[in-house]
Amino acid sequence: MLTVDDFNFNGKRALVRVDFNVPLDKATFAVTDNTRINAAVPTLKKILTDGGSVVLMSHLGRPLKKLKDDGTVDTKNLL
Repeated sequence: MLTVDDFNFNGKRALVRVDFNVPLDKATFAVTDNTRINAAVPTLKKILTDGGSVVLMSHLGRPLKKLKDDGTVDTKNLL
């Protein structure tokens, strides 16, 4: 199986899907556990050290359970 270490990213742009769906404090939206962010660091450093650039893809939170009747997003219950 190939890993990120098997590639040279010099002059390349890497699209990296990261799991940054981290737990947040409901009052301040501060990250309460950064383990997932820290786990991505070695991969990102490898790409950048090789001379590549990084585009990150992630999401935050769960899908909204409900839209308003007019189709707009219910922003009252985002967390």
